[in-house]
Amino acid sequence: MVHKKSQKISALLITLNEEKNMEEILDNLSFANEIIVVDSFSSDSTAQKVKENGKAKLIQRAFKNYTDQKGFAMEQATHDWILFLDADERVTPELKDEILDIVNSETETASAYYFLRTFMFQDQVLRFSGWQTDKNYRLFRKSKVHFAQNRIVHETLVVDGESKTLKNRLIHYSYSSYEDYKGKMIKYGTMKARDEFKKGKKGSWFHSVFRPTYKFFNHYILRLGFLDGKKGIIICYLNALGVHAKFKELKRLNKQD
Repeated sequence: MVHKKSQKISALLITLNEEKNMEEILDNLSFANEIIVVDSFSSDSTAQKVKENGKAKLIQRAFKNYTDQKGFAMEQATHDWILFLDADERVTPELKDEILDIVNSETETASAYYFLRTFMFQDQVLRFSGWQTDKNYRLFRKSKVHFAQNRIVHETLVVDGESKTLKNRLIHYSYSSYEDYKGKMIKYGTMKARDEFKKGKKGSWFHSVFRPTYKFFNHYILRLGFLDGKKGIIICYLNALGVHAKFKELKRLNKQD
């Protein structure tokens, strides 16, 4: 790729009680021109670690939903190129070079880039279990995107222009312990239920049983989770538990309506 001028990057994070990740993720993002952390008033040392970093800017703001918080964070960015990561993600040296090539190239035309992710089960790679094709938007031009306002969890990036997928993978350290990942799945499932309730979706006993069962079958059998051994059983079960939590909460909301 052709390089003529250096483009600047704003790295963004939204956080809540991420003290175990903060030092490493902030160091990992040190190649960015600015780092902005929007923290939801963490009760641990997350905010202190950001302050101690020196380069990162801390903004504390109450959490409403993921779309609202990420949209606010993006508004704070000084530069057009945005690198938006989660605290449990890491950029490899190869991916960093690819990012810098992209943003400094005058031949690239895409407005946004997907990152494929390598899912880490503690310190081991999870090769299957539905994660082998997992990808998310992580690099994009602020001037060419916005977050869809009708989604409150697993926010949707609306892109004006072309999207591409980078070759090198992002490392995703999502699973640190059983209880931690279980809590995440139940939280996401509950938030998805509220999202769908607002759209008029209904929950039923059938859905709360069939959908989680199919989720487990799909990821463990069809997506080859059994090849991940014990790790695959655990991840596929917890992902199915998240689906169960969604329909359980949706059914509860329907009863209250």
